[in-house]
Amino acid sequence: MLPPIVAAVDGSVESLAAAEWAAREALRRERPLRLVHAWNWHPRRPEQEIANAAQRHLARRVLRQATDRIRATYPRVRLDDRQVEGPATTALLNAAEEAELLVLGSRGLSGFTGLLVGSVALGVVAKATRPVALVRAGEEAEDEHLPADDGSASTGTGNRDVVLGIDLGDPCDEVIEFAFEAARLRGARLKVVHAWQAPPPLALGPGEIGLVSAPEREEEWHGFLSAVLQAWREKYPEVDVVESVTEGTARGALVRAATGAGLLVVGHRLTGRPTVPRTGPVTHAVIHHAGCPVAVVPHQ
Repeated sequence: MLPPIVAAVDGSVESLAAAEWAAREALRRERPLRLVHAWNWHPRRPEQEIANAAQRHLARRVLRQATDRIRATYPRVRLDDRQVEGPATTALLNAAEEAELLVLGSRGLSGFTGLLVGSVALGVVAKATRPVALVRAGEEAEDEHLPADDGSASTGTGNRDVVLGIDLGDPCDEVIEFAFEAARLRGARLKVVHAWQAPPPLALGPGEIGLVSAPEREEEWHGFLSAVLQAWREKYPEVDVVESVTEGTARGALVRAATGAGLLVVGHRLTGRPTVPRTGPVTHAVIHHAGCPVAVVPHQ
């Protein structure tokens, strides 16, 4: 059986927006969609049985609401739903293990300017070994598409860019492939962004040239980026790729590039250390401030 697209629902408007986005992704990828609702199980003491029964009833209601909405809007999606027990982060991480992609909702900040990411979503992103997409409240099918000629929203126009943030010091195949595949499935242009910063003078070693001009440095980074992408261009000849190399911080460059995009793809390194897992500073910044859905792809 093909791994499903899994969307977490809790009855909130942001989780319903995430479920609809997940349904569109399931159709694009020709995968089933699974809706999950996580609730905390209490030890089976008499005083807790009522609480457990109430949570099971709420879970059924939440799942039924989301299922009815998806079936009415996207009737071609192969759909099932599940209740999952345990602390929400742990339960969703377990659900993600069976998924091709886990989709979570996040509250929008000031309409279309960013995401407000809760502790559960951050915990899942930090620990998940499968890709996780974060979708803001209010995200609709029209937001994936370019506006019509008159400036109005439309689903009949081409798809907005997929943006890939890439670290040329450590380019990861899993992240690059996810972005190319996302662009291919959408028939969208792929914009690949790398940000660089000149080393401070004190960081230069003996014999290093510290007076190379910014245009020369940028040209060199362009050469590195083109070399990294060459094999992927050959594998995905149908994807139109635009390379962008900019001086500055990665977080600033990616947040700017995500403006008007349909999807931003970034990587997250799994350290495997027994400390509290956390997202890196760039990933943390973009999942809070990007103006479009963000896919976080874990890698070693």
